[in-house]
Amino acid sequence: MQRPPAYEEQIQPGDYLGMLGDGQLARMFSHAAQAMGYKVIALGLEADGPAGQVSERHITADYSDEAALTQLAASVRTVTTEFENVPAQSLKHLSYTARTAPAASSVAVVQDRLVEKSFISAQGVPVAAHAAIRCIEDLDTVDNELFPGILKATRFGYDGKGQAVVRSLAEAKEAFQDLGAVECILEAMQPLAYEISVILARNYRDEIVVYPVGVNKHINGILSSTTVYPGQVPSELVLEAQEYAKKLALGLNYFGVMCVEFFVLDESKLNDHQPRLVANEIAPRPHNSGHYTINATACSQFEQQVRAMTGMPLGDTRLLTPTIMLNILGDSWFVTDSEQASEPDWSSVLALPGVSLHLYGKAEARKARKMGHVNIVNDDIDKLYEIAQQVSDILHLGADLTQR
Repeated sequence: MQRPPAYEEQIQPGDYLGMLGDGQLARMFSHAAQAMGYKVIALGLEADGPAGQVSERHITADYSDEAALTQLAASVRTVTTEFENVPAQSLKHLSYTARTAPAASSVAVVQDRLVEKSFISAQGVPVAAHAAIRCIEDLDTVDNELFPGILKATRFGYDGKGQAVVRSLAEAKEAFQDLGAVECILEAMQPLAYEISVILARNYRDEIVVYPVGVNKHINGILSSTTVYPGQVPSELVLEAQEYAKKLALGLNYFGVMCVEFFVLDESKLNDHQPRLVANEIAPRPHNSGHYTINATACSQFEQQVRAMTGMPLGDTRLLTPTIMLNILGDSWFVTDSEQASEPDWSSVLALPGVSLHLYGKAEARKARKMGHVNIVNDDIDKLYEIAQQVSDILHLGADLTQR
């Protein structure tokens, strides 16, 4: 039986790399891998989806299909994933014959919000006050200080899905039923000043590199923009967030690229004992807020993912230029009262200086569906915001581009 490569063994260009998932993150991973001379086999349900269009091979199967997993493992020596909800058991199955980055044990922790919160807290990283809600009766015992709060299903939620803002016990009980009466976590709402992301990579040599911190803004629970430039976030908060993220990576024994989202809280609304920085969640993969790295750093988060899983040296994470990333949702195809989709004005977007367009190859535009993103770079911060606003206006993104 084939055995997985030892940690110290490097996988050379020309070899196949395995990807569990076939969406946009797998697509951008494939582009990065191919630029370095690797070939990609993606496993997922969309043969003509974002990754299926560009990977050398596609295995059309569910993530838990053991025959498909065995086929993938027989063809590659290392495997990664684009999605935290890939069953941890699937990664474990692959690990018997291929090197997996991240490992099943790391992914399993962050697939359950209650387990994840307990893990983060155990590492000495602050989290929001919360309570486990396993049945509706549990809501009767929670502290009133958790209201207003956010009730979240412990599994399978992302981009604002699987959660609800609740301002009272009655609203919480209604939301619990609306979420299917599944196990939930109730988190106290925080006096949020803004949200930041820390993206890092760790390789098998125990080296860690960290990308510049981005400030995120959302619309209806979906990331709208990430802005990155020196001095935007106080240096002491940047260092604290980066150290926390490293501590979490080490605690998970994590290999690969991961993102940690933090809430920066409004100091004027905190008491003396409350931390200003609170960890929100961990994503065990490249992250939407890291797409700026494609155009604003020497080594993108996707190239970093390739380097980490193959055992190659990690790349340079320095910011080359100030940048703003804007997400493009399917709403940009539906800007009139018509239900008929119409192509956005790409020409006007691409006529602007410092703009790079990244579309994901999705066949159908739907409202709230991520279809692509735009990266804007400019050394002049004011000009950067001005051009980003023009992009937002042309594509009807509705992005909040006020400077902090």
